[in-house]
Amino acid sequence: MARKTHRHRLALALTFGVLAPVGARAEGPDNLPLYKMLRSLEFVQDSVVAGDSSAGEMQRFLLSTIDARLRNADKSVFEDTRNVDAALAYAMSGGNPETLEYLMQRDVNGNFDNRVADVLRKYLNGKGLLVVNTLADIAKEYRDKPIGPYLSLVAGNVMSGKNAMAALKLYDWARLMAPGTIVEESALRRSLALCADAGLVPLGLEYSQRYTRRFLHSPYASQFADLFVQLVVDHDSDVKQQDIIDILSFMDPPRQREIYLRMARRAAIAGKSDLAALAAGRAQAISSDGTDSFDALAGFYGGVAGVSTPGLEAAISNLNQMPAGELNARDRALRDAAKAVAQEILRVPDPASLGQGNVPNLPNQQNTEHDAAVTKQTGGQSPGTAGVEQGAAAKAAPAPEGGRQEADSSFNAFVTTSRSKLDAIDGMLKQESH
Repeated sequence: MARKTHRHRLALALTFGVLAPVGARAEGPDNLPLYKMLRSLEFVQDSVVAGDSSAGEMQRFLLSTIDARLRNADKSVFEDTRNVDAALAYAMSGGNPETLEYLMQRDVNGNFDNRVADVLRKYLNGKGLLVVNTLADIAKEYRDKPIGPYLSLVAGNVMSGKNAMAALKLYDWARLMAPGTIVEESALRRSLALCADAGLVPLGLEYSQRYTRRFLHSPYASQFADLFVQLVVDHDSDVKQQDIIDILSFMDPPRQREIYLRMARRAAIAGKSDLAALAAGRAQAISSDGTDSFDALAGFYGGVAGVSTPGLEAAISNLNQMPAGELNARDRALRDAAKAVAQEILRVPDPASLGQGNVPNLPNQQNTEHDAAVTKQTGGQSPGTAGVEQGAAAKAAPAPEGGRQEADSSFNAFVTTSRSKLDAIDGMLKQESH
């Protein structure tokens, strides 16, 4: 940690000119050109996504420092196009959007490209869709400029709500123009999100592999993990087991286990028992820290998935082996829902509801018995015509019909009660899946 902090201080010292040669004028933050300050911000942000957690505080410091410099800068500063680009890049790098508005109001000399400033103001105010096509055209025009990668990323963000494939192309350009930077990390992660939603599985797997090879230690890697799990679970029929293994092979065992556990949980909730069992098994197979807590959790998710399979009894056993105190609130709700489903599956039906035995006081029961006696006395032929015989048969019909109505009533009551319970369970699971 101390070494990382020292590296950042050294880099900033070099940038600010503190270590300038003897006789050269040292540049402090107050007189350092804006474009050099922006370079320091980019360096620190790239260090953050590379896994340097100590750079986060320096990032916040630089953002606030650059913001103050922009607001206090003389108008002549922006006669240098590098400083103009720095101001625009700052706005697209998490800077204060009100500062861009402030600069535009003071730009009486026309140093800023009004088209760029206008689309960025709308984007930062949540109105990017109003200028989505203009923004895409400007991103293409500025592709070879310093702000090109930022504009392509922003244009991709806006385009993603309109045209997924067009957005992916913009993200690809952002990655190609700024490899190894926070821009590439963001573009890869957002590309994966689009692929997961649109079912673009081959592309999604390709982006996933690129991300794990380059930005595994990014603070946003947890978001990537959720997106990767979404891609696999939602489109499991299009994903090979070896694809999953190959992509996760770039991770250390603890990270692999974490993703497999997330996959097992989401697959269990989605009712994809085979994938849930596979992911739970992979999680159990990965060496842990010497405790059996991860094994128990993997078995628990496998048990949730097994409730809807012929291995119900084994699934219930796995559910019962996980102490409730070791589950968080979400997993306790998941366990309760799984047990409720298992209970309904195992509940023995009431035999009386399935039979059609004698039911007292059925309508026309006495008439039916009388007709049967008359038929027996006449050797199977009723004393009337064929129409009378048909009438006797018609009179005899209500007896089994009445029994069936009683059975149907009992069965419907069972279905209604079960359905209300299952609806409640579905509600719990829907809350869990969001």
